[in-house]
Amino acid sequence: MMRVKQKRVTIKQVAAEAGVSITTVSHVLNDVPGLRVNPATRQRILDVSARLGYVPNVLAQSLRTQRSNTIGLIGDEIVTTPFAGKLILGAQEVAMSRDAVLFVVSTGYQRNVEERAIEELLRRQVDGILYASMFHRAVELPARLASVPTVLLNAECTTPGVPWVAPDEVAGGRDAAETLLAAGHRRLGFINNIDDIPASSGRLEGFRERMAEAGLPPGELAVVAVESESSGGYEAAIELLARRQRPTAIFCFNDRLAMGAYRAAAELGLRVPDDVSIVGFDNQEYVADGVHPGLTTIELPHYDMGVWAAEQLFNQIDGATGDAPTALLRGPVVARDSVAPPARVAIDAA
Repeated sequence: MMRVKQKRVTIKQVAAEAGVSITTVSHVLNDVPGLRVNPATRQRILDVSARLGYVPNVLAQSLRTQRSNTIGLIGDEIVTTPFAGKLILGAQEVAMSRDAVLFVVSTGYQRNVEERAIEELLRRQVDGILYASMFHRAVELPARLASVPTVLLNAECTTPGVPWVAPDEVAGGRDAAETLLAAGHRRLGFINNIDDIPASSGRLEGFRERMAEAGLPPGELAVVAVESESSGGYEAAIELLARRQRPTAIFCFNDRLAMGAYRAAAELGLRVPDDVSIVGFDNQEYVADGVHPGLTTIELPHYDMGVWAAEQLFNQIDGATGDAPTALLRGPVVARDSVAPPARVAIDAA
């Protein structure tokens, strides 16, 4: 049986049913400030609108207000990764608090897809765009975004005057070092990412800073840089833990590397954390909760970054002026069971 398409309920029908003018219905449904309408009349309009299933014409509203109450989030790959949920949630909650809708597009690093996504969002008159990166890096914004309020998310910007927010990598490295130092470790290892990105240099810088403050010479930190995958973590940990004076604790650039370090420790007959403590980074829960014992790790502040970026975007949309704000946000240490004081035998062998 063919389904008969229902006609859209109009504001004129609501006004006729409620016995008031179209203008009064519009003012009530849009909650116009300072409107003087009898409470009973207001409630009748709301009841009629709900009973008829009236949906305001957003396009018509946007023509009057020059606002579409929509924003876009364009990401190279981040919206399809485990990191995406909290980042999108933070931005979406801010949008919803402003009665706005968030559109999300993943480009997969394809320039033609990105260009089309930007054009489609601009054609739909979005009020602003969040431009998100898969990982913390410096990016150059597409020129087309100069025509709309834009905030860069999870990256730093080479374009002057554009707000951006990213993780505080140095603080993350300091927190990882503090976690291991507080447990009594003094002979440390760091499995770093081989790529030249802010996260690699920043986490190492922060780790070394905190070690220096504790009175440990740079030579007490053994650093190995590898591909940022579990297999790389395994190979690096085998190298570190096979040394005569092996580290009693290892900080890994991310949780995937830490997963490889767990495997290496097991193959060498070492127990985590009894024989070697391990700290990761990212708090990828399917990894950190999936290994045994659970991995202590530094969480990336994706939710807070999403909130910050969306709030700054709406500030721009509302006409805020002045220097473009930037922020480096610190993530918390998520303590599980992979850190313990160094074994006595390891200390004695130093």
